[in-house]
Amino acid sequence: MTRQKTLHCGPGAISCGLMRIPKSLRRNYRHSPGYYSFIFTSIIKMGRQKTPDLYRAPFPLYTVRVHRDTGLVITAGGGGAVKTGIKNGVHFLRLECVGGHVTASLAHSFDTDTHPTMNMELGADVIAAGQDANCCLLRFKEVTSKEEPNKESPAKKGAANNQGPRKRKPGGSHSGATESNGGKTLKDTTTQIAVEKLQEVQTDFSSEGLQKALRFSSDLSLLVTGGADGHIRVWEYPTMTKKLDFKAHEGEIEDLDISPNKKELVTVGRDFTCYVWKNDQLVTGLHWNENLPGIPDKMYRYQACRFGRVEDNKEALRLYTIQVPNKRDRKPPPCYITKWDGRTFLPLLTQTCGNEVISCLAISDYGTFLGLGTVTGSVAIYISFSLQRLYYVKEAHGIVVTDLAFIPETKSSRQLIGENEAVMLSVAVDSRCKLHSLPNRRSFPIWFVLLICALMIVASVLFLQYAFPGFI
Repeated sequence: MTRQKTLHCGPGAISCGLMRIPKSLRRNYRHSPGYYSFIFTSIIKMGRQKTPDLYRAPFPLYTVRVHRDTGLVITAGGGGAVKTGIKNGVHFLRLECVGGHVTASLAHSFDTDTHPTMNMELGADVIAAGQDANCCLLRFKEVTSKEEPNKESPAKKGAANNQGPRKRKPGGSHSGATESNGGKTLKDTTTQIAVEKLQEVQTDFSSEGLQKALRFSSDLSLLVTGGADGHIRVWEYPTMTKKLDFKAHEGEIEDLDISPNKKELVTVGRDFTCYVWKNDQLVTGLHWNENLPGIPDKMYRYQACRFGRVEDNKEALRLYTIQVPNKRDRKPPPCYITKWDGRTFLPLLTQTCGNEVISCLAISDYGTFLGLGTVTGSVAIYISFSLQRLYYVKEAHGIVVTDLAFIPETKSSRQLIGENEAVMLSVAVDSRCKLHSLPNRRSFPIWFVLLICALMIVASVLFLQYAFPGFI
């Protein structure tokens, strides 16, 4: 008789035949099409390697972010409070481009005890991490160790010289110790990462005890959190004084985002609604299907939302939302992306994005590209202008893609992006962090296209003149 293996995948996991599914993820996707068949086939899928691993953690990964200034990749997750032997932590990765290939190395590992980090945001050098029902603030910084040489008295120095050559300790020059070489002092200048816990506040008061989403304002003056109790809480940062607390949705909050000017807050709930708020006042509710009469209101629910800039128009603003089927079906209906005017909140364009249920959404620096992850482990990149798919890897991960992050388009990251238009990271419950590169699309200047057209016309005329003398 074959023995079944159980994979421990996170907090509150329950046994589902061949593997364990995190409680929070099970709650998020239990109504998704093909969810239960997905559970029983996940182990097989985890063996498929569509794209190489950039990094593999010793625990399930739930979130990933890239620090703009240092280029550090910060990813986190864990096995939860259950005694499964899987730790909880935050890992700091350094990316390097070696021979045209991007590699990752672990720079620092921070243990979060029994609290897995399910979501996080970066505010300069501070990580706001959602751990169970709390938001924990962690400050990190890169430090260079500079050890001072040992100062010995002249008597001891002379005594040491009289004893002949001193034996070198094992690993002397490679262990980071300071040595004297020909009168010159050699110091260890290895860059290390130091992490300190600043503060912790409770952000969810439901029986589930789970913070679902959080976002910093663009000027880092506010931190907004949403949890399983349906409440939005606005905190003054960095004092973490509560500024607002109001009931935004009946049930869990799936996602939220703040407009760049801090005037509007968009929230997504599991109650089929997506709302726009100013402070704690409701401005409007979004209706993505009002121009699609064949789709009833309760057939789809909102899954994610993100504001994005328009690259060639600084005054314009866009909002992107993801709609997924609410109930599973033998023949799953498609998911949808909707692009909204970020000022008037009127729908501009809606496109289908496949039959795989979308689990997460990310947007690039300049709002040019959208990244999508699915429940079945696939990853895709869409262009925001027309919502057309440019990149797709089926089942890049063997299980739910939990988070995505684009490499920021900064000078320090230019080498990592290389000749690609965009580079994106994805993490999943399979403990893997993968890198996805969108190659440059070939394009030609308009003058070159016009020149080719003119040459084709001339060639056609000459051919007709040769084939039919007297044609002109």
